[in-house]
Amino acid sequence: MSAMPDGRERVVEVRGVVSRFGTQVVHDGLDLDVYRGEVLGVIGGSGAGKSVLLRTIVGLRQPQGGTIRMFGIDTTHMDDAERRPIERRFGLLFQDGALFSSLTVLENVRVPLIEYYRLPDDVVDDLAMLKIRLAGLPTSAAHKYPAALSGGMRKRAGLARALALDPEILFLDEPTSGLDPLSAAAFDELIATLHASLGLTVFLVTHDMDSLYAVCERVAVLSNGKVVIADTIDKVEQYDDDWVRQCFLGPRGRSAARQAEWVASLARAG
Repeated sequence: MSAMPDGRERVVEVRGVVSRFGTQVVHDGLDLDVYRGEVLGVIGGSGAGKSVLLRTIVGLRQPQGGTIRMFGIDTTHMDDAERRPIERRFGLLFQDGALFSSLTVLENVRVPLIEYYRLPDDVVDDLAMLKIRLAGLPTSAAHKYPAALSGGMRKRAGLARALALDPEILFLDEPTSGLDPLSAAAFDELIATLHASLGLTVFLVTHDMDSLYAVCERVAVLSNGKVVIADTIDKVEQYDDDWVRQCFLGPRGRSAARQAEWVASLARAG
């Protein structure tokens, strides 16, 4: 795997990626690096291709041009068999959780464990329960079906499944979308805790300004088919772009920044 001069290791390298749907060009020579151990927030206006980029990186769709490397390996045109060892190394949480409605939470979390490893049933159950607790769910939720869970609990169940294989990278697609402010803040805190305790790399697609300020170390802004800037939030705030200014210096951005500073001041005082 390649590294920057400062020693940071690139675990994902996107180079010149082109994504099209018919005549609509979503990505036009897009470049992006993700570094080991960081939380990278990916933002952009409606139609900027944030979720498309995530799906392209993890291999759910093929780009029309460019290359993608994960863990130093070119994954752009891998077939399913070649991709399996790579898939074991990342977890994916879709916006709606994407749980199997006919399976309980425990059964949902068991799915990747059964798919990738040959383990005794009792070991699979123990590992699945561990991930359920790690995602902040009570053990009583394990035997419930998704329809019986609140929106926040379904997100956590999806997160438990994403954590099932002890991934190095966690891909999150709008994880706080549809949650009330308290549930969203609790989910952000959970991600920050998991990142710190497990050393996870997190690729976070979001439109939630509170999430950006609460958990992200860098922010990548998508616009006009490219990443126009990928840097720390204080640098992104100052970037000379109308959409970026409206996003970060508008009411929602200023409110999120004040909230983050208040939380930081409490941490310093404590």
